[in-house]
Amino acid sequence: MEIKEIKCVGVVVKPNHAEALKTACELSSWLEKRGIDLIGRPHEQIERFNAENCDIDYAEAEKFQMQADLIVVLGGDGTMISTARLTGDREVLVLGINYGSLGYLTDFRIEEMFSALEAILEGRYDIDSRVMLDVEHWRDGKKLYSGRVLNDVVVNKAVLARVIEIEVNLNKLFVNSFRADGLIVSTPTGSTAYSLSAGGPIVYPSMNAIILTPICPFTLTNRPIVMPDNAEIELKLRNENEGVVLTLDGQIGHQMQTHDRVLIRKSRILFNLVQPPNRNYFDVLRNKLKWGR
Repeated sequence: MEIKEIKCVGVVVKPNHAEALKTACELSSWLEKRGIDLIGRPHEQIERFNAENCDIDYAEAEKFQMQADLIVVLGGDGTMISTARLTGDREVLVLGINYGSLGYLTDFRIEEMFSALEAILEGRYDIDSRVMLDVEHWRDGKKLYSGRVLNDVVVNKAVLARVIEIEVNLNKLFVNSFRADGLIVSTPTGSTAYSLSAGGPIVYPSMNAIILTPICPFTLTNRPIVMPDNAEIELKLRNENEGVVLTLDGQIGHQMQTHDRVLIRKSRILFNLVQPPNRNYFDVLRNKLKWGR
C-alpha cells in the first residue's frame, strides 16, 4: 500500500471496557499534542468518551472510512474483526492493541502503544497485509446482502435442523455436494478460528488460498480442501431445511432458504496490520496455541 502522512486517526474501542476507554482518552491527548485529529467509533460509547472529558469526535461510518489514515483498535480479535468492515474501499493502516484474551490479530501490548505510534509517524513499521473476502447472498435472482469478511463465511444449521446439503462450485465448475452440519469458507487469517476447531489446516497468513472446511460431515471422506484465492466460489443450499443461517465473521447472520446462493470472491481491499518488529507469526502460534506444552 502507498505510505502517506498520518493526519487523522480513528479509534475503535472494545465495548463496555473501562480500561480501553481510559486508554482512548490518553491517546486523544497524545495525538492532540502532535496536531493529529482523532475520530471514534462506535456511536453508543461516545457519551462515555465525553464523560471522561476526551476530545474524541464521533464519526459516521462514511466519514470514518474516508478520513482515517490509521485505525487504532483497543480490544481483542472480535473488535479487530469488526474493524475490517469499517475500512470501506480504502486501504488504511491498522494498529491492534490487545485488550482481549487470545490476541491473534491484536499483536501489540498496551505498554507498546505509544512507541509503536511514534514509529508509525516516523515511517518505521512493517505491514502484514491480510486477504479479505467479498460476499454476496442471492435469492431468486435478487441480491439480498453484500459484505466483506476477514475471517470466514459459514453456512450452518440451527440446533434442531437436519443435516444440510451444500453444493460447491469453483469458477462454475462443480466441486462437490457436502452433506454436513455446515461449511466454513475461510481466509488464511481465519484458518486459526472456526475452521481450525472443525479440523481445518493452519495456513500461513500470506498464502494465496481459501480453505473449505465441512462441519461434522455426514461422509468421513469429505475433508477440508485448500483452493486458490483468485477463483469465485459459489455455495448453493440444496435441500429443504428450515433454520439454516449464513454467518459472516461470526458477527452478522442471515437466514437462508432452499436454493439460496452465496458468492465469494477475493476482495481487492487488503487489511493492513502494523506488525510488531520483535515478533513473528510462529511466535503467535506457539504462544496462543501452546504448541509443545
